[in-house]
Amino acid sequence: MTTGRLEQIHAWLRNSPGMNSYTLAPASEDASFRRYFRIDAGAGTRILMDAPPGKEDCRPFLDINRRLAAAGVNVPAIHASDVDLGFILMDDFGSALYLDRLTEENADSLYTDAIDALTRMQRATDIRGLPWYDERLLLAEMRLFREWLVEKHLRISLNRDEETLLNRTFEALIANALEQPRTFVHRDYHSRNLMLTPCGNPGMLDYQDAVYGPISYDLVSLLKDCYIRWPGERIRAWVSDYCRKIEPAVDVEEERFPRWFDLMGAQRHLKASGIFARLWHRDGKAGFLRDIPRTLSYIVDLRDQYPELAGLADFIDARVLPALATPPGR
Repeated sequence: MTTGRLEQIHAWLRNSPGMNSYTLAPASEDASFRRYFRIDAGAGTRILMDAPPGKEDCRPFLDINRRLAAAGVNVPAIHASDVDLGFILMDDFGSALYLDRLTEENADSLYTDAIDALTRMQRATDIRGLPWYDERLLLAEMRLFREWLVEKHLRISLNRDEETLLNRTFEALIANALEQPRTFVHRDYHSRNLMLTPCGNPGMLDYQDAVYGPISYDLVSLLKDCYIRWPGERIRAWVSDYCRKIEPAVDVEEERFPRWFDLMGAQRHLKASGIFARLWHRDGKAGFLRDIPRTLSYIVDLRDQYPELAGLADFIDARVLPALATPPGR
């Protein structure tokens, strides 16, 4: 952070209600240009989001925050904001990430809470004016796998057969996404964006990229998480729980839903692995590289279940995962 930006933060805070005297400390960062600071003004703490103009637009965060709050979802209350400067002052949900607190013993309880919050969000959130999760966006996301992970990070040159394989697989995954019922999609509903809270668990974060799209997307993001992995039988039980809870509001065709869920996961995991590589090469954030093998292993595990994924799984298993074990330099 530049000295000038830090001075802007202090000047803005001093003009905010209740901020005559305070301390400021880094809280966290995410897979973007946003930064978060914990502000202690003596009467509890708050979080400052710093979204530098020109790199981030905080208006979508404010818009989706209002929609989710109106739907009864536990999101932080906004105390002050300046969209021109890129600052938002909000409630502090603490530091108890789902990722850090999940255990074998409490997983059923915490995922039940997260699934309840997800179905509430899908049933009640205003979807008017949201961007559509359309073919263009789905394809652009999957191309990140090829451009940033395969070609940029691993320096793998694709032959013609591999090009054809990826294009054919992308088409199948897009078709799967577009045939599903549509709903509000958080788009990053996972253990790093859910906070363990004493009331209304979980607290929800990082929803500014929400869209109107496939019903299985947020569930597979939650249960086939890039940052933590659970046995297949537990995932299937949680999927069944979700289907029972959402069924009164949406016809999810439970016999078809597992396929929607698994193939939607493949689309997301291709995207995520590309983003993780981009975070290193573009932004200098190396921490997400360690999550790529876990992320891609979900696709490899589907090889025998879905013929349309067999070729992609073979490619990942034979070419990508071995290269990740000994990647070339930056």
